[in-house]
Formats: sequence, C-alpha cells, structure tokens
Amino acid sequence: MGKIVLVTGAARQLGGRFVRRIQRDPDVDRVIAVDAVAPGHQLGDADFVLADIRQSAIARVLAEHSVDTVVHLDVSAKASGAGGRTSVKETNVIGTMQLLGACQKSPSVQRLVVKSSTNVYGSAPRDPAVFTETTTPKSLPSGGFAKDAVEVEGYVRGFARRRPDVAVCVLRFANILGPEPDSPLADYLALPVLPTVLGYDPRLQFVHEDDVVDVLEIAAREPRRGTLNSGTFNIAGDGVLLLSQCSRRLGRPTVPVLLPAVTWVGSALHTIGMTDFSPEQIRLLTHGRVVSTVQMRETLGFRPRFSTAETFAEFVRSRGPGLLPPELVGRAVGRLAGPSRGGGPAVTTHPTHGAR
Repeated sequence: MGKIVLVTGAARQLGGRFVRRIQRDPDVDRVIAVDAVAPGHQLGDADFVLADIRQSAIARVLAEHSVDTVVHLDVSAKASGAGGRTSVKETNVIGTMQLLGACQKSPSVQRLVVKSSTNVYGSAPRDPAVFTETTTPKSLPSGGFAKDAVEVEGYVRGFARRRPDVAVCVLRFANILGPEPDSPLADYLALPVLPTVLGYDPRLQFVHEDDVVDVLEIAAREPRRGTLNSGTFNIAGDGVLLLSQCSRRLGRPTVPVLLPAVTWVGSALHTIGMTDFSPEQIRLLTHGRVVSTVQMRETLGFRPRFSTAETFAEFVRSRGPGLLPPELVGRAVGRLAGPSRGGGPAVTTHPTHGAR
C-alpha cells in the first residue's frame, strides 16, 4: 500500500495546490483533504472531509483513514472564512493542539510536516544580520501571527519528544509571494501608496508559491539519499530586497511616517478594510528580517527555483502597473540619493537594523 496523506487547510489556495500536487506522487495511495470550510477550487481525486481541527473529531478522521503522513498547512495570518483575528488564533493554536493530540494517539502516523514562518524570530533593532535555525530571538513576538507561530512550534517540539518514532519537519517560510498570494504583507504591497517608517529601509526575503509547494512535497516524502527532512528549516529565495526597491519595482510611491504615527495609519487602514497593518508587520517594515538557508540546501537538499528578486517580479506582474512607472520612480530616487549611493547595491552597505 502507498502512503495515506492528510492535509489540513485544503480550502486555502496553497493547501489546494499541495493537495493536487501530492496526488501525483506514485508512492501516495490516497490524500485526505481537511478544512472547516468547503474549498472554492478543485482538489482532484482527494477525499475532502469537512472538519474543524479545533474539534476532537479530527482524531476520528486520522483513525478512519489510517493516515500515516500529516501535512499541517492550516497555520495562517489570515482567516479563510468568516471570523477575524480570534478565529485565526484559535485555528492556529487550539487547532494545532487538537491535531497533535490526535497524532499522538494514532499508531499509524509516521511523519508530520508543519508550515511555520520566519516570523518566529521577530523583528527588533538589535537583531543579528542573519538568523539561523538555532538563533535565539532578541525579542520574542508579543502578539499576532508571530506569537501564534512560536506557540505552534512549542507544541510541535513537545509532540516530537512524546513521539520520537514520528519524523517531524518544521518549515519556516519567509514571506510567501507569487501570482496569487494570500497574506497581510501581500495586501500591504498591493496598496496604491505604501506607508513606510521614516528613517528605515528594511531588508526583506521572499519565497515563491511554486517553491513552497515543491519543498512541502520533499518534506512529506521519504528523504532522498544524502539528505534529511526531519528538523527545522528556514525556507527563502536567494538574496534580499530593500522595501524601497520593492516600492520602485511596483511603481508605487511611499509615504514616510514617523514611527509613533504608523500605528494610527495601520488602524485607519484596518478600519476601512484595506489591509491588516498589525504591530508585527510594522516591526517587519521597520527592522526587516533575513534568515540563513544553508540547512535548507545542505541538509534538506532543496534549492528554490526562484530568488527573492524573481519571486517579487512575479508578484509585480500579477499586480499590474502602479501609480507611477517603475523606471520614473527609480530615476527620481537615484537623483535624490546622489553619487554617494551609486557605487554598488544598497543591500551590501545597509545597516543590520534597517535604519538609513
């Protein structure tokens, strides 16, 4: 018999793509797609089960289908259906607790893959230039999705101690972008004018949606010779982009705002439903974040097809033209910057903490 894979968060765009992909694996016999809401996309030949992972019924699903591989993708910064931040947190944290409890009791489960985020490192002024998987954050996230991700990983580590026979893989994704992104940062970058923090130009990393699906497939299978897909791995495209570079490539002007006033701007944008400008996102857009992907390449054996710049270019093409032609914005910024910044890429001389 082939593998029986259960995928949570199947109603989300990313979950649906992975469900369709993993069915093509010749070693997979059945795919059980789970979500609390019905998907608006096709799931191929997968068996869809309408179930809320926050409820104990998820244990019955594992038992009834003799699931041996669980891919937990229902950890997100945005709600997939009705409900706001409270609903998202419950799904992220309570849902993960219930799912892990069910996995712990299931003798058939042999592999667990969990979608996490580089948000677990937070964003602070004294952060290291590059985070590795073992770096201790200078300041743990105090709320929002970042705190959810920290709690989720804590529960996963506890599960791994209780079930050492289960291969556990945690993938910490950088900001996911592409033609069809679904994240607060993508919503922010889609604004006609980008509010930024005065005096800061953060470094950002992106990972393409296609690469996310590819690495999830690697994590859900038996490891290839010379690789190991158990453990925690940062997943990001090569290189970094400054927020100023992003705005120029989008053709969207920026409005620098004093740091204390950014919260007011974020509240106003949230009130009118334009984007969720949360405190964690404000910290990211102030201090930025860059992670090492050495373990991703050398241990997991995964090499992304898209760099950070190529991923962002795909996102730009999907958004359409901004208010200003990118070439015009670039020339204007270059004239204002003067010859002192013309000698090389801004990323090589930019301060670690993101202040200009």
